[in-house]
Amino acid sequence: MARENSCLSRIAAGTAIGGALGGAVGAVHGTYQAIRLGVPGLLKIRYIGQTTMGSAAIFGLFLGAGSLIHCGK
Repeated sequence: MARENSCLSRIAAGTAIGGALGGAVGAVHGTYQAIRLGVPGLLKIRYIGQTTMGSAAIFGLFLGAGSLIHCGK
């Protein structure tokens, strides 16, 4: 029982770290792209938000999956 709880906590931690890292990278990349592409006005905020959330979701998913695979060994 303790091993299952430890495995779930590792997966949750991996997902959280991946989400935080992906959010940071997505915010920087989204800001750069919004400026480079010349996105007008308040649409920059929407563009940056979408890029941030997308990157956070993908990084979190992959780091969580990696933690799950590593936990199974």
